[in-house]
Amino acid sequence: MEEKHHSAVGIHVDESGLDLPARAQVWKRAQWALAAVGLLLAAGGVRTLVADWRNANRLDALAAQNARQYVSVAQPSPATLASRLTLPGTLRGYVEAPIYARASGYVLRWRADIGARVKQGQLLAELDTPELDQELAQAVAQRQQVESTLALAKTSLDRARQLRERDAVSQQELDDRQGAYSQGVANLAAADANVRRLTELKSFQKIVAPIDGIVTQRNIDVGDLVNAGNSGTGRALFTVVQADRLRLYVQVPQAYAQQVQPGQHVSVAQPELAGQTFDGTITHTAQAIDVATRTLQIEITLPNADGRLMPGAYVKATLPMAPAGNLTIPANTLLFRAEGPSVAVVEANGQIRLHRVTIARTLGQTLEIDSGLAATDRIVLNPGDSLANGDAVIVAQPPKAGPAAPKSPQAATGART
Repeated sequence: MEEKHHSAVGIHVDESGLDLPARAQVWKRAQWALAAVGLLLAAGGVRTLVADWRNANRLDALAAQNARQYVSVAQPSPATLASRLTLPGTLRGYVEAPIYARASGYVLRWRADIGARVKQGQLLAELDTPELDQELAQAVAQRQQVESTLALAKTSLDRARQLRERDAVSQQELDDRQGAYSQGVANLAAADANVRRLTELKSFQKIVAPIDGIVTQRNIDVGDLVNAGNSGTGRALFTVVQADRLRLYVQVPQAYAQQVQPGQHVSVAQPELAGQTFDGTITHTAQAIDVATRTLQIEITLPNADGRLMPGAYVKATLPMAPAGNLTIPANTLLFRAEGPSVAVVEANGQIRLHRVTIARTLGQTLEIDSGLAATDRIVLNPGDSLANGDAVIVAQPPKAGPAAPKSPQAATGART
């Protein structure tokens, strides 16, 4: 049986030539050979296990790294010293005079059309007022009647005084005649006033310009019926505008109201006049905030002797503002969440923290921030909508100047694998 065992392990023993000690020595050598083979097999297994463990750890690290987002960041910067506030407005004539009829009648003729430059007192139109003419004629006739009655009362009073001196009439009769005379004097004064009133109204048959300016509206034509007054149903016959100086009314937000004072210079631009700006001066402020709009109304005066600016035009006024000490951030860092505008800040541990910010004003591609950020914060550019608090990110380094840019994280991963 022992011989069969030796044969099984590949050791051939000469059955006739080996004694017992020789067989023991051969057996010992076989055991050492088997042990060496076992050690080699065990070492190979351990090496395989270690390699597999290292590969697993490397794959886990790569998976964790790939799960983190690569982001680009920027830091807030101080607001520029030359801070300006641009607001829209509409130009108005320095004086705008709508002209209404003071007398009812028909348009007999008009003498000035739109665009005409007129002087104060210049005739614009004439009205035909037949009813007013009749009223004036009646008032003149009534005055004559009152005047005749007064003359009779005066004669009667003088006669009564003479008779009273001879005691031919009673004092009561003298007093009655004195009263009739006084009443006649009052009636004559009333008649004179009525005649003057109607005469004054008749003078309004002629429509004249109240100021020097330009006729910007003509709403009548020959034969039109016009009514006296400027009630809600009435319309202006003409509008004359003084345009050598213009007024501009602008609504300044409450946040900047304290920085606006009379005397400040303002730059005014009209979009259609590219490259041209006009200097204006703040002349008045409302000194009160409008409750409905939370704005302060200011009045700006602009010289316009050359007439390049036209009343009614849409313009933009740029007001100089003192620096507020705020921070500015790129507009493409803003996130719109239910709790309000926010930005994603990368903390020192590489995790995202959302900061809610207060926007002071929009400056085109940048935003001025009142609160919510520090100058040292790193804010994410073009953040994704899925970005949330606690997300792990990797800040992408900007490419270095040189012949070759550093490899991307994906390329580096491929090289390692």
